[in-house]
Amino acid sequence: MKLIVSEEIRERCPQFVGAAVVADVVNSDCNDGLWNEIHEFLDDYRQRYTVDSVKHMPPIEVTREAYRRCGKDPSRYRPSSEALIRRTLKGHELYRVSTLVDLINLASIAYGYSIGGFDADRIQGDTLTLGIGREGEPYEGIGRGPLNIAGLPVYRDEEGGIGTPTSDNERTKLQPESTRLLAIVNGYDGDRTNVTSCAKYIQQLLVKYANSDGGRIIEF
Repeated sequence: MKLIVSEEIRERCPQFVGAAVVADVVNSDCNDGLWNEIHEFLDDYRQRYTVDSVKHMPPIEVTREAYRRCGKDPSRYRPSSEALIRRTLKGHELYRVSTLVDLINLASIAYGYSIGGFDADRIQGDTLTLGIGREGEPYEGIGRGPLNIAGLPVYRDEEGGIGTPTSDNERTKLQPESTRLLAIVNGYDGDRTNVTSCAKYIQQLLVKYANSDGGRIIEF
């Protein structure tokens, strides 16, 4: 899989850095060990942050600025990391989706980055290009229906858009039967060290909770 950052993104978001993790995995409906770790993490997290401070967290603040530079209002289309963190700090339980989605959500909250999580076998072709959404471009957000992605950063495969920082696409979403994961950490803050740490954290969670027998985990 080749990952390309387009010139239109480089012009508007020159600091962007990303990291991708590809892994052979075993998904499950719910992993008790993972959820124990999530609850312990969130108990501590709520002691350190408030809803009012969310948008000033560096990864979120800069992602919101990237939205503005690309032509989208971040108050109307929140980055997924911000939405997750706001939900957490309001005292709501995180949605339980599947082990792969749940651990990606944990990493997103821990580091503040919007993270795309895809079933790699559903991606068309061998190249993903990060560009900017266009007016009228078809896109079905997971659990959201048709989503206006004009002005949003978007990863496209041969068929069209599969991921934005607000929502991934139904077409390539992780399924209970998914066996190959592609996770992309989007660092619009340019903090290569932190982005790499986030990718390594995802790797650690995969080894603990979703590793297949003899599975391999490769970081780009």
